[in-house]
Amino acid sequence: MGAYLQLKNISKLFYHVKVLDQVSVDFEQGEIHVVIGENGAGKSTLMKIVAGFFKPEEGQIILDGQEVSFQNPLDAIGHHISMIHQELMPIPHLTVAQNIYLGREPVNRLGLLDHAALNQKAKELFEMIGVDINPKALMCSLSTAQVQLVEIAKAVSFQSKILIMDEPTSAISDKEIEKLYDLIFKLKADGVAIVFISHKLDEIFRVADKITVLRDGVLVDTKNACELNKDLLISMMIGRDLTNIYYKVPAQLGEPVLEVCNLSKAGLFHDISFTLHKNEILGVSGLMGAGRTEVMETIFGMIRPDSGEIRIHGQPVEINSPSDAQKHGIALIPEDRKILGLNLKDSTGFNVSICSISNFIKAFMVDNSSENEAIERMIRDLNIKVNSRKTPVVSLSGGNQQKVVIAKWLLTEADILIMDEPTRGIDIGAKTEIYKLITQLVQNGKSVIMVSSELPEIIGMSDRVIVLCEGKLTGELTKDEISQQAIMRHATQQAATH
Repeated sequence: MGAYLQLKNISKLFYHVKVLDQVSVDFEQGEIHVVIGENGAGKSTLMKIVAGFFKPEEGQIILDGQEVSFQNPLDAIGHHISMIHQELMPIPHLTVAQNIYLGREPVNRLGLLDHAALNQKAKELFEMIGVDINPKALMCSLSTAQVQLVEIAKAVSFQSKILIMDEPTSAISDKEIEKLYDLIFKLKADGVAIVFISHKLDEIFRVADKITVLRDGVLVDTKNACELNKDLLISMMIGRDLTNIYYKVPAQLGEPVLEVCNLSKAGLFHDISFTLHKNEILGVSGLMGAGRTEVMETIFGMIRPDSGEIRIHGQPVEINSPSDAQKHGIALIPEDRKILGLNLKDSTGFNVSICSISNFIKAFMVDNSSENEAIERMIRDLNIKVNSRKTPVVSLSGGNQQKVVIAKWLLTEADILIMDEPTRGIDIGAKTEIYKLITQLVQNGKSVIMVSSELPEIIGMSDRVIVLCEGKLTGELTKDEISQQAIMRHATQQAATH
């Protein structure tokens, strides 16, 4: 098939910075075309131009041989182009069918909503694409993967000929990913052009027919997936060979800094005990639903435990809120940086200093000079790519947003850093910078708990690993014992059989 969608010399500016520069790429029907690049490379911006969210400063969009210009997303949908965003935004208290046909609901002769016809349309749609979800179910009752499938069904209902998917598998389990792949391959077979943004190299080679690489807003190349391998793709993305992803230096562990003793919370986790040492990276692994995040949120004071004890430097402490945790030198870099880690409406500088603002108060006033000096130092030390401290944090790439969250807590001089999925949704180049930063922190006397779903990350970065399964601690592995097989063995068994 010929190119159904052609982008010619697309350029885009944000805050006087050129984020896309003369990018040209073709997309064909019945093809899965992966767009890849480091965070800030311009992938999402390019796709949002295709989907009508942004207008380019320069360039042409040629659709089925005709030049088009989209004023808004509805205009793009009218041309059979749909985009499913990384941050899913369903209306939670409406049904599945109501979400799919919102604004297009069938009505009866009296002009009232015809619920039976609405549910039947959704049922027929699901049968057509092979999705098994109850159209009458509330969206808030669905898993993240099911919400993804509903969003795809909605795109199909618009008779989309181009479906753009931004990181569709970033927050779902392996089993759910397989269901998503099945649907994507079916749509491909039906002649839909699938544009797939991903950072997962294994996934890219699993689904891609073609791969387009962007770097710093410029097109590097478009190649058939069969012409590439992982090393070559990484080199194209970051402009250099990447021989050591993790930058891990063997640590000389110090004294215990945090002891968790028999911590329990009904319905979430039971009898969790472990120790974190100075200069240590303690990996926390387990399958989705194992209770990893809930244990970390309890240590940080977001959840009140039913029983158990937390000790800092050997002394029992009472942590009833995040502010209590902060006073004891504990910081949490949360799993969802956009909801829990950042105030997206404010500047980069505001986000860096917000948790330390009391340190800059003199005579009941904020000393702006010392505050700004501290912000600039953190931006410099963590190599946060930003025009100035006044730049809106929402405009930063995912990797730089993650650095802002880390900077915020480093400025509090926290000694214990809990990092929950620290590299989720960021590219391989940004990941290496985060890994290097974590290594530097423990070399400088900090202690890190790293929760991660990525086994290579856990294996490559951890000095020890604890494994959870269904709310119970099922294994503890020293550096020499850490392997993918050992972690998975503990992650799939009950503590009673350990």
